[in-house]
Amino acid sequence: MSPRGWPAELEHGSLRLRPLSVRDKKAWRLVRERNLVWLSRWDATTPPGAEARPRTFGSMVRTMHAEARAGRQLPFAVEYEGRFVGQLTINNVTRGSAQFASIGYWIDERYAGRGLITRAVAMAVDHCFFVLKLHRVEVAIRPENAASLRVVEKLGITEIGFAPRFLHIDGDWRDHRLFAICKEDAPKGLVDRLDHS
Repeated sequence: MSPRGWPAELEHGSLRLRPLSVRDKKAWRLVRERNLVWLSRWDATTPPGAEARPRTFGSMVRTMHAEARAGRQLPFAVEYEGRFVGQLTINNVTRGSAQFASIGYWIDERYAGRGLITRAVAMAVDHCFFVLKLHRVEVAIRPENAASLRVVEKLGITEIGFAPRFLHIDGDWRDHRLFAICKEDAPKGLVDRLDHS
């Protein structure tokens, strides 16, 4: 693993986070197609006039890996019992005086409600704190996304504010609730907190 903490594989029992790969194309596409209704209302979209996002899975992965090599992003595939079930990305890694990142994620509806994404977020936050040596991690969640709100609630990640029209999601600028945790808030990490809650 490089000093930037990438590539990385994080494991906890049957749950594994590993670098998203072009070899994930078939599994990724099957899960996304099966979950179109479940996921589309939470998906990031490109606002009018902005630079277009990558159009193919391969170009998306190559772009993400270029960002990972630059130390700005860590794109993980989420696997459970050896099956591709979702994606978690550590985004916006900022160094200097900030030492900050944000986390975004999605999961196959068939695996939702089992605590997998909660644990995956805990593993990713711990990687941010203990390997990347970041100080703060944020999660932005749409107010109506009850499932994601349960994730931060279970992990004890504090709500810090409200951001009107924060991200372009599902075709429009959407409000988000902002949550953040600093390293001092979880000195033993979030996996430990989850295991002892």
